[in-house]
Amino acid sequence: MPLAQLIDTAELTARLSQPNLCIFDCRFALEDPEYGRRSYEQAHTPGARFLDLENDLSGPVVRGQTGRHPLPQPGQLVARLRAAGLNDDSEVVLYDDGPGAFAARAWWLLAWLGKRSGVYLLDGGFKAWRDASGPVTGEPANAQPGQFNGTPDDLLLVSTQQLAKRLGQPGLTLFDARALPRFLGEQEPIDPVAGHIPGARCVPFTENLDAAGYFLSPEQLRSRFDRHLADQPADDLVAYCGSGVTACHNLFALCLAGYPLAKLYPGSWSEWITDPQRPIA
Repeated sequence: MPLAQLIDTAELTARLSQPNLCIFDCRFALEDPEYGRRSYEQAHTPGARFLDLENDLSGPVVRGQTGRHPLPQPGQLVARLRAAGLNDDSEVVLYDDGPGAFAARAWWLLAWLGKRSGVYLLDGGFKAWRDASGPVTGEPANAQPGQFNGTPDDLLLVSTQQLAKRLGQPGLTLFDARALPRFLGEQEPIDPVAGHIPGARCVPFTENLDAAGYFLSPEQLRSRFDRHLADQPADDLVAYCGSGVTACHNLFALCLAGYPLAKLYPGSWSEWITDPQRPIA
């Protein structure tokens, strides 16, 4: 079964009564951290449970040491997923407002914990669900606790120290998921230092989507990533972004395109710049 899978609104509608289905609403807004929970309480797909980027899908920030969204402690995340009803054999559907960045973060965390089959992103997200007149509710889901057993695979990670040692070595390819103005250092609306990690290539996650906000076809994604890889091997690829969130969108899209799951630099730019001695471009 492919690691990265999409589900459309019609298929999700048909599966809503499936007994082993777990739907997770991952909506979030960086400029308004309460937006996701507030939106969930107003309307969500029937049966969906809410996962918050900062409280569930990230660990605590340590100023001057971590990026803005460090990885959660595995045991705490497993406990949260169990409380939300997740079992080892559950089928999972993840969604956010549509672009998929926060849902892709949840997808990557599940893959990190070993849940690598039966996990789908809702193509087009909650916007597509609304546009298709899908049923919604404001009632919270009452989930029976699950029995999910997750074990982190740290082979999927690259630390700041590991990356610093490898900069400039042949074979290493860095994909930066941020928009080009941030990559170039022309704009930096979030972090205190502008620029990018030397040697990185700008691969904005938004370009994995078409004009309507749906993922490009696997063939289109393959062509896109082939151009960015050029002659570099895909098996030595590291993805990063501002804080380790939108990079997961590129990792998901790479898998949709048929590439193996690449590594994530979870600290990303916001952790890289905590040490002024690290080089920037």
